[in-house]
Formats: sequence, C-alpha cells, structure tokens
Amino acid sequence: MKIYGDFESGNCYKVRLVASILGIEHEWIHTDILAGDTKTSEFLKLNPNGKIPLLVLDDGHCLSESNAILNYLAAGSELLPSDSFLLALTQQWQFFEQYSHEPYIAVARFINSYLGLPEERKEEYESKQEGGHKALVAMEKQLTQSPFLVGESLTVADISLYAYTHVAEEGGFELSRYPAIQNWLNRISALPNYVGMT
Repeated sequence: MKIYGDFESGNCYKVRLVASILGIEHEWIHTDILAGDTKTSEFLKLNPNGKIPLLVLDDGHCLSESNAILNYLAAGSELLPSDSFLLALTQQWQFFEQYSHEPYIAVARFINSYLGLPEERKEEYESKQEGGHKALVAMEKQLTQSPFLVGESLTVADISLYAYTHVAEEGGFELSRYPAIQNWLNRISALPNYVGMT
C-alpha cells in the first residue's frame, strides 16, 4: 500500500504512527501541499478532494480522511474496540478531534509554524486560542479518570488526538497547564514501534 502525506501534517502523522505501531508495511510518498502536490491532475485522479493523507491499496482502491484511514488500518487489532459501546466512544473522540480540537489547535499551529504568523492572520490565530483550550480541558478531564481516552488501553482515539496535541505548543497552547495530558503524551511516546512526527 501507498500513503501520500506530509511529514509535518498531524493528520498524515496519525496514519504513519498507527502503521508503525501495528507494523504495517507501506510506501510513504511525500506530498507537499504548499508546493501544490495535491492539485496535480495525477493526484486529483486518486482523490478529487485534493487532500492528504491518502491511502492507496494494492488493488487500487483509495481511502481519504485521516480517521477513516486509521480505522481501516486498525480493523481487527486492539486499537479498534470490538465492543459496540467502546467503539462508539472511540468514534466520539475522533469526531471531537475533527470538530472541537483540530479546527483550533491545528489551524493555530498552521498559521504560526507553517506561515510564520503573518500580520494579516494574527487575529484569526488569536481567535483559535479559546476553542483550543476548551478542547484541551475536555481531554484533561477524561485523562484524569483513565490512562487513555477510552479506558485502560490505547485506541485509535488516542492516536487521532495525539497527533496535534503533542505539537499544540507550536500553536501557542501551553501544555504545562495540563498534567494529565502531559502524562498521556509520555505514555504514547514510550510505546513500542513509536515514531516521531519528523
């Protein structure tokens, strides 16, 4: 299988991390969004939405959207619960990541780290801070009750949220305010087959 992605993207990193943890062999194809790699006719044939990450299977089937890719790769493993309620909780956190976490923390990081915090986007950057901290508070609350987001063991919910949380400070979010999150980050980075973002 092939994975099209950017090493600096949290959404792409999720896929690389789950593939590493599960020992899934793949070819990584570096795709630079700022250079227009996702706008080429060749890429758009694979994903008309023009986004990464993109998974291309050996049979030619393509799958986009990071959390969908995670769940596909994790199917049948301990990372995707078979119990219907635990599976729903896992997905609940993945939806939380996409709607309550990523739009604030990832966007603030993009404006600051990718774009260098240009003057014309400072107001937008600052507007992301409140929502990002609200998401971190929700995670902190859960992680004071259990070592991982869905209980005692790692799931794709943790990987989904780890990707942008562990670099949240690049978006201006001071993680020292969240000791349970810091402990959770350390638990994940200590896992066998862990790989860093770059």
